[in-house]
Amino acid sequence: MKRTMLILLIIVAMTGVSRAKVDLVTLPTRDTVQLTIYNSADMTLVRESRALTLKDGRNKLQFSWANTLIDPTSLEMLPKAAADKIDIADLSFPPRVRNLGLWNIESRVSGKVPVEITYLTSGLSWRAFYMGTLTENEETMRLKGYVRVTNRSGEDYENAQTRLIVGRVHILDRIADLARRQYPYGRPGEIVPMIMDERRLGLPAKRAMVTAEMMAAGIPTAPKEIKKEGISEYFLYTIEGKETIPTGWSKRLLSFDVDEVAVVNLYKYEEQRYGRSVVRFLSFKNDEEHNLGDTPIPGGMLKVYRGVGTQGHLSYTGQSSFKYVPVDEDVELNLGAVANVVVEPTLMDFSTDNYRFDNRGDISGWDEIRKFKIEVKNTRDIAVKVEIRRNFNTSYWELEKSGDFDELEEVDKDTVKFTLMLKPRSAKEFEYTLTTYHGVRQDD
Repeated sequence: MKRTMLILLIIVAMTGVSRAKVDLVTLPTRDTVQLTIYNSADMTLVRESRALTLKDGRNKLQFSWANTLIDPTSLEMLPKAAADKIDIADLSFPPRVRNLGLWNIESRVSGKVPVEITYLTSGLSWRAFYMGTLTENEETMRLKGYVRVTNRSGEDYENAQTRLIVGRVHILDRIADLARRQYPYGRPGEIVPMIMDERRLGLPAKRAMVTAEMMAAGIPTAPKEIKKEGISEYFLYTIEGKETIPTGWSKRLLSFDVDEVAVVNLYKYEEQRYGRSVVRFLSFKNDEEHNLGDTPIPGGMLKVYRGVGTQGHLSYTGQSSFKYVPVDEDVELNLGAVANVVVEPTLMDFSTDNYRFDNRGDISGWDEIRKFKIEVKNTRDIAVKVEIRRNFNTSYWELEKSGDFDELEEVDKDTVKFTLMLKPRSAKEFEYTLTTYHGVRQDD
């Protein structure tokens, strides 16, 4: 198995004679390892549990981080048993020796002692993505969420409990930059005891580190789930069980699988925003009514398919990215332009009227009258809802409408919205006459 980080334990047994005896043994393998990966910064908090064999007296632990992206200034060690009899005196960095730290440990016990080693590393990342499968009538959707964890840290992590943090972390120094320093504190010199630099991390990152305590994890018999819980301004996703993530590899993990999420299909037409195309949108709400709402949904890419026939075949519908969705909030996904719903506006007539003149005989006001016909066609085999927005470029107007539409709403001072419900393979047509006022006619 590939190991890029060499850790050796040097036990120095102090005797009554002036010469010390030095034993060199290999550090035991990890008992457990926990990764807490932040998605807003290239930073991962690693917690390792190991059983060290200590002797009564002075012990030395040599730690090398060569070929990894570990920040050596973040290294800490804590005994998990006999803490009152074990003093981890310091961590020093020998001068002119690269990628090497030396822990000095004073112990009043002999034998195996469990310890926890924590540090920050770079190169581990995760991102969320989703797959939605619409039913044939497109009223509900099966929504599956995934996370992909990628390890480029230079270190293999076997049977790791993996936790994912949603939330923005403020850090003054990039972990990758700290890891790539030739010497931990910038230049060689006298041996410097390791002190956790409180200024290196912003308060949110330190609070998240304190909160990220070890959670029990076993090998599940059921499909893995992701446990989610809120911690202050962050949200924590804990992947059930343990995963082996070798360096240079990525692993896809299932986040959730909800069978029936109620969705709304909406087709929009607005020339100022989308040109002459009809754009399809899919929306749902992150709440209990839609079989969601337990936790926020991390931002990511959703690919949407439609079930076809009884053989489980799928047809691709579109895709859209979205940002973090809090509980009880709506998400509206732009799936792109379509050709199977058509909106055709036609200018039927244009005229001007009601001229006003100033005292020099110049035109100071007038009306412009435009008559439009809007044809809407649904060539799909299901019913659709269409919204048509018309922008007038002025807030002084009047509208006379007629024809086959369901609702008319004034969106703002210069925009109206027509809403139409079309049956499968059907068409509707309506007209409106728009009168806009210019110059002193605005005062009238």
